[in-house]
Amino acid sequence: MKNITDFEDLLIEKYGKVGTPARDKYEAGSMAFRLGVMLKEARQESNITQKQLAEKTGTKKSYISRIENGKSDIQISTFQKLIEIGLEKQLNISIV
Repeated sequence: MKNITDFEDLLIEKYGKVGTPARDKYEAGSMAFRLGVMLKEARQESNITQKQLAEKTGTKKSYISRIENGKSDIQISTFQKLIEIGLEKQLNISIV
């Protein structure tokens, strides 16, 4: 760990370079976690429960919980439905 100077170095040390199987698995899990956090924060700002969000979008409370806890992958179309229909907010995606 002597040569680690930033977060990317730490990721390479622990999971390998981008494109390796271990790193790809980490990146996928990281994205699921970040989307879950974003959903939870937006839901709480809207003052609705997981159950209410599930009812508005035709999903289950347990599914919302799994997403918010980063334990379930989510398709962009489903995420968009939760944000735009369930929370009545706009989802913007950018590529940088």
